[in-house]
Amino acid sequence: METLSDSVLMGRVQAGETAQLALLFERYHLALFRYLLHLTGSRSLTEDLVQECFLRVLKYAASYDSSFAFQVWLYRMARNVYFDARHKRRFEVPDTEIREIRSPEPIAEDILAQKEDSALLQEALAKLPEDKREVLVLSRFHDLGYEDIAALLKCEIGTVRVRVYRALKELREKFCEIRGERLYGV
Repeated sequence: METLSDSVLMGRVQAGETAQLALLFERYHLALFRYLLHLTGSRSLTEDLVQECFLRVLKYAASYDSSFAFQVWLYRMARNVYFDARHKRRFEVPDTEIREIRSPEPIAEDILAQKEDSALLQEALAKLPEDKREVLVLSRFHDLGYEDIAALLKCEIGTVRVRVYRALKELREKFCEIRGERLYGV
C-alpha cells in the first residue's frame, strides 16, 4: 500500500476531503503532544492545545503552501496555538508534571543512575526560559534540523545555532546546579 506524503494529504484536505486530516492527525498528534507538553507542563492543557491545533489546520488549510515542509507549517500552527492559549490563560510551567516527560528514545529502565539523571535533566529543562526550552525541545526531542527550526521561528539559521548553543550551555549549568556540582570552565 502506498503511503501518501504530507503535502499530498494536505492538498486533499484543501480540496475538501477533510477526512484526510485524520491521517495527518495520526502521524503528528503524539509529536505535537510531546512538543506542547514540554512548553505547558500540563497534560490536560496540552490535550486541548493539540485538538485546537488540528482544528486550526482545518480552518486555515488554504494557507498551506506545498512548497514548504508540512511539518514546519504544523509546528508553527502549534506554536501559535500555544502562545494564544498562554496569552489567554497566563499559565506557568509547573515543575511537578514536566519531570515525567521523556524523550522518544528508549531509556534503560534498569539503570537507576540514568533514570535519576533523566529526571534531573527534565527538571533543568523546565527551569530554562521558554525560548531556550523551545529550541532544545525542537532540536533534540523532535529532531528538527536548524533549517526547519529557522523557518518555524522565522529567523536565520545562524540565529538558531546561537540559540541552541546558549540553551545547551544554560541547561548544563542548571543541571549541575540541581545535582549540586560545581561547573568548571564557565
